[in-house]
Formats: sequence, C-alpha cells, structure tokens
Amino acid sequence: MKEGFTVNLGNLLLSLSESVDMANQNSSQHQLRTAFIALELAKCLNLDEITIENIFIASLLHDIGKKIDSEESIDYELQCKRGELFVQRVPLLKSAAKIIRYHFLDWKDWKGSIDKPLTISSQIILLANFVDMMISRDRYILHQVDNIWKELVRLEDGFLNSKVVGGFKEISTKEEFWFDLTSDRLYSILLHDGPLKKKEINLDELASMGELFKGVVDFKSKYTITHTTGVSACSEMLGNLFGLTELEVKVLGIAANFHDLGKLIVPNSILEKKGELTREEFEIVKSHPYYTHQVLSSIGGLQQIVQWASYHHERLDGSGYPFHCVAKDLDTGARIIAVSDIFISRMERKSYRNEMGRDEIYEIMKKMGRNNFIDMKFVDLLFDNFQIIVNYIHIKQEKTMDFYRNYIEHTWREDDIY
Repeated sequence: MKEGFTVNLGNLLLSLSESVDMANQNSSQHQLRTAFIALELAKCLNLDEITIENIFIASLLHDIGKKIDSEESIDYELQCKRGELFVQRVPLLKSAAKIIRYHFLDWKDWKGSIDKPLTISSQIILLANFVDMMISRDRYILHQVDNIWKELVRLEDGFLNSKVVGGFKEISTKEEFWFDLTSDRLYSILLHDGPLKKKEINLDELASMGELFKGVVDFKSKYTITHTTGVSACSEMLGNLFGLTELEVKVLGIAANFHDLGKLIVPNSILEKKGELTREEFEIVKSHPYYTHQVLSSIGGLQQIVQWASYHHERLDGSGYPFHCVAKDLDTGARIIAVSDIFISRMERKSYRNEMGRDEIYEIMKKMGRNNFIDMKFVDLLFDNFQIIVNYIHIKQEKTMDFYRNYIEHTWREDDIY
C-alpha cells in the first residue's frame, strides 16, 4: 500500500453497512434498501447536496447502534443514542450522527418546520425504514405496494409528515422503483448512482472507520469489549519492533481493527457459551474470517488489508481455517496479526475460563510455533519485549473501556456487564 492511497467512501460504507445487515439475517439488505428509498425521496423533494449526502450516510448506518443478536426487547431510543455515539467519533461522518439519533422520532414529537435539515432528514429515514420493514422477502413486491400505501396514509401527520409521505407516493408510482429496491444489484445501483460515488478518503480517514467498526464488533459481547483494541495494539508494537515502516504499521493496525468484522454473523449464544463448543457450533465460528474477507474484498484498493485481516486463523502448515493457506501465502502482516490474536485471546477472560498468565500463554504459543502453526520469531519478539508490549496494550484497552463505561455501558442492560 502506497502513500497517497485513497478508497471510495461510498464503496466502503456500502460494504460495512452490509456487514451489519449480515448479522440480521431476517432483514437482508435492510440498511441498503433504507438508503435507496431515502435517497430517491430526498432527490424528489429537491434537497440540497449536503443534506442528501448526510441522509445517505445516516441511512446506511442507521442500525449501527442496534444490539445485534440480543434477546433484549428493542428500545429504539437507546439504539439511536448508541448509533449517534458511535458515528459522532468519526469526523468524516459526524454530520450524520444527529440524524441517526432522531430517525425514530414521530412527526408529532417534532417542533417547528419540516423543512429544517435535521427534521426532514430524520423523517425521510423513518419512512424509508418503515417501508422496508413492511416488505416481505417471500412475496412478489408489486403485490405488496397497495398495502404499503394504505399503511402510510393511515400514519400520515402523526407518525409521518405529509410532505414526506407525498414525496414517497410520487417516487413509488413507478414499478422501476420497486424493482430497483428489491434487486440483487442494489449495491451496484447505490455505488454508481449514489451521492458518494466520487468521494475518496485517505488512510487516516480509513483508520477512523476501522475504529468505528471495531466498537460495533467488540461491544457485541461483554467478553470482547477490548479484544480488537488489544489485537491492534499488539500488532502495531510487533510491527514497530520488527522494523516495519510507519506506513506499514498504520496499515497493520487498520487490518487488525477489521479482523473480526465477520464475527457479527456469529450468535452471542456461541460467543458467550459457558462450556466447550460442539462441533456444529465451532463450524459456525470458523465462518467469521470468511465473512471478514467477503466484506473487505468488495472494497476496491484494500487487497493488503483484506489478507492481513482475514488470515488471522490460518496456520503455516495449512491446518488453519477457513482458507487453509500455507506458509508461502502468509506474509509478515498476516503472521503478526495471527500471533497477536492468539496472545490477546489468552490474556482475556472468557465465558468458559479466566484469563491466563504470562508463562501459561508462552508455553501454549511456543508449542504452536514449534509445531509450525505460527511464526516462532514473532512469538519470541513478543515475549522478549513482553512488559513494553503489554503496557502499551493496556493503555489502549483502557481508553476503549473509558469510552465504553462513560458513553455506551448505560445503554445496555445492567446484567450484560461483568
């Protein structure tokens, strides 16, 4: 990866949005569909370019605060607050954070004119979200249109503003709208026709997106709150000590922040199981690096990050999963993240065991190195610099815990925290 690297923001957000939808398999492509409806409606209402862009971003991320795979009854206010807290930390996306916060607010609860940017943006996404949630994936779309219109008319002026409902009636009279909405090509439509098609971001901005999704993934379970932070910090330290360039270390940290993206698809009932996993459960766990690869490989220009993030369960002798790479396929970055992931996992408290101590971890990793599972030179580098690396990891993890305690913890149920 070279200096001057850029990635298309639309491509990035569409793929990361899909990763959140991937975890909610009963509503496939929900955020993409919501974004399509909201985009078409915003254009119909002749909103300005900046407002349309913010609506598009907020639509793609409107469920980012949802507690995935939880038996908790949905509290939309808390869900929206979490979404705002996540997104407002990314300067690039900050303008969309308030829209996410208020996109579930009924029209009757707003004060003032519908034409205020925050008000109309939130109402547009509320309608778009509601319409997609009414659509059955098992029925032909045109057979559902009349019922959708009737329901919107019933909700007009209380739940939804009449201007927004009127705009939707206008765009939805064409069969083309409904066919595009339910098309398998929706991602491509939004990528090539969306408002972010020409917006490129640099490596630092990509890193901020990695920080965002690190939280979305790790806050999924009480046992993984600081996991990715630890893997990223450990990888950065090993990269520095090994002599990688500043650019390579930065890319390594970004890849580590994305490495468990595919875990969004793994149920918490498996991640938090008290005892040993069954064979069937472990086979589900084995899918997560594959889905990390699937999501990241759909983003142009991230080839290096894709490999480093997706290969953390591969082993030098080919016995890893899910790609069964061998030593020649695993370069320095992939080997470092694999070692870091094993190390941090052993340091952490799990649902089925307490955290391990230094000597116990070293014996496990030394055996893995001697059996040609992982690269022994990085194991030695890690334990030769153990205290320096662990101190750096703890500093980074404490910052993550501070954010969690101060801003996120109160939006979960009390019994989720240990």
